[in-house]
Amino acid sequence: MVLTLKNANVITPYKKYKQSAIQVSEQGMITYLGPMQNAPPAEGETLDIAGRIIIPGLIDIHVHGGHGITFGQLETLEDDLNAYSEWVVEQGVTGFLTSITAPTAEEIRDLIQAYVPLFEKGTSGAEPLGIHLEGPFMNIEKKGAQNPAWIRDPSLEEAEMYVEAGQGWIRQMTMAPELPHAKEVAALFRKAGIVLSIGHSTADYETAVDALKGDWSHITHTYNAQTGLHHRAPGIVGATLVSEKATAELIADEVHVHPGAMKVLTRCLGTDRVVLVTDAMTGAGLPDGDYELLGFKITVEDGKATQEDGTIAGSVTVLNRCVENVSKDVGVSLAEAVKMASLNPARVLGLSNILGSIGVGKDASLTVIDEDVNVYLTMVKGDIVYKDPQLG
Repeated sequence: MVLTLKNANVITPYKKYKQSAIQVSEQGMITYLGPMQNAPPAEGETLDIAGRIIIPGLIDIHVHGGHGITFGQLETLEDDLNAYSEWVVEQGVTGFLTSITAPTAEEIRDLIQAYVPLFEKGTSGAEPLGIHLEGPFMNIEKKGAQNPAWIRDPSLEEAEMYVEAGQGWIRQMTMAPELPHAKEVAALFRKAGIVLSIGHSTADYETAVDALKGDWSHITHTYNAQTGLHHRAPGIVGATLVSEKATAELIADEVHVHPGAMKVLTRCLGTDRVVLVTDAMTGAGLPDGDYELLGFKITVEDGKATQEDGTIAGSVTVLNRCVENVSKDVGVSLAEAVKMASLNPARVLGLSNILGSIGVGKDASLTVIDEDVNVYLTMVKGDIVYKDPQLG
């Protein structure tokens, strides 16, 4: 049976289609995209999108949890993964990485090993695409909200243990390039197909440029927990802005980064290399109050999560709101903002052949929105996992 979505405006994001249709096979693949009148006859269900916009499903490659859930809680790992996957589809997310760390190497290894069969099994909502290790190989001077007791210098033995435990599911590693043995460890991770990201780092401009010419190719939450731009010391931010190939995360909640700084990053790198992320923590989607992250009390007030000393501790934003913020306040089109939260993260993960854009032969992981990026329907590999009653 074929599912036909009709009367839709489609952002691929390469091209815009007006008054078009998408057909999805039983196998969850897109089999037709084009004018409604040219859609081949097919037995199955037809859903009228009523002129709303179909976009590729959003992908969050840097998130710690949300809606009361924190990734990496070993005793509730499977329940948390499923509950998060079922909640985040309401924000149009169809895929995500679990950003985790833990106090010791052994605990990190155990977490990685426990996640592997859960990823292979799959979830009932958004698709878990693997692990982002944000720690432990960071510079303590730029710890941000990370627990300083959990931070240490890179170790080849420890890195090898993580790679073996991950069985290919570790997709991204945040690591400070100025640390002892960082280059050797980066080479090991890169050989295993893991994306190396500069973050929580005091690297100077020259060190960051060198890293981006080597095994690092990505920047973790640009501007945050890294050396900033100064006219005599351009830092990691300067190295990012002049890079030719690096991709750069942006927490577009307008708490972590001012819209003016968002414009600078987007104008320097272009909309093909900026990746919108939430860096969300357990309080995302919940009322103001007190929560816990990495062993610390976190207070959420007026959309801002902070430790007791005032340090920003992740965000409470959701990805569709990041897309809206960039579209409205950074001066890029809605199509470009969508690309920054769909195709760009898929490219970082090496998954753009199946995810991140809409086309025949791609996975039918799709989201239906309006011009304000409110979500009306989310589909993961052909299965409707969220549907707003307004859609009928």
